[in-house]
Amino acid sequence: MPKVTFPRVAESWRTFKMLLEDLGNEVIPPPRPSKRTLDLGVRYSPEFACFPLKILTGTYLETLEMGADTIVTTGGVGPCRAGEYAMLHHKILKDLGHEVKMIVFEPPRLQPFNFIKNILILNKARVSIKGIIAHIKRAWRKLQALDNVEKLSHVIRPRELNPGTTSRVYRKVVDWIDQAYTTKQIIEAESAALQALSSTPQNHDRTVLKVGIVGEIYVLLEPASNLEMEETLGNLGVEVERSMFLTGWTRDNTWNETSERMTVKEAALPYLPELIGGHGQESVGNTVLYSKRKFDGVIQIAPFT
Repeated sequence: MPKVTFPRVAESWRTFKMLLEDLGNEVIPPPRPSKRTLDLGVRYSPEFACFPLKILTGTYLETLEMGADTIVTTGGVGPCRAGEYAMLHHKILKDLGHEVKMIVFEPPRLQPFNFIKNILILNKARVSIKGIIAHIKRAWRKLQALDNVEKLSHVIRPRELNPGTTSRVYRKVVDWIDQAYTTKQIIEAESAALQALSSTPQNHDRTVLKVGIVGEIYVLLEPASNLEMEETLGNLGVEVERSMFLTGWTRDNTWNETSERMTVKEAALPYLPELIGGHGQESVGNTVLYSKRKFDGVIQIAPFT
């Protein structure tokens, strides 16, 4: 049985672990990126490469130490170098003496046969097509629950009466969702999690700043890559609204682009009509929309090339 790992992107690892195990794989969950992770990535990646590539290099090396022999990751299209990460990571790891298999998912909306082929490769349990679809739907529902709970935490945190309460509750309720398996259990866990967060003692009359967060997807989504910016701002009394969540990104690259995303593109059009990588067009478009919604400010997190 292959020992499979994948990039760590915030709490989404819980969803991917469940799905890959459902398909009959032994999963090596990627550890939270640490200073050692970055040290390894910086040591073995090209100096000019962007920050996400270096973190992922370190993550892969750590998971290989833990016994992983297969890496599942994403590709990409367009001008961003992220689409070439898998090829470069495979070469780096091979040069370091690691024989590892890379399974690269390209955007299914553009390359559906690549998606089907990779799912079949990972289907070690020989689950039926109907079963595969059921597993994917359940994983999607868990990912939605994780995103919804995180969104609410960003609203509650700047209004909490007792500093640190929201973060403590959030870490607890994420485990509830993680432990849920059936769709019914996931929905119940999500409902309980949202209720627990909403029950956090708050000052609803407190005036808080509202700040939009834009930038490249990995440094936006993985707190370890941005110094826990959203939690830090929340503790300082700032309500943050992140412009991108994994559910939205997955939807846009799997079956159809959302109307919200098209609005972002239209907002960016007068200023940046072309894709430039690093989610630059999305950053410009979302900044325009945040301005129209009278946000107090916007922070852009760059991939630190």
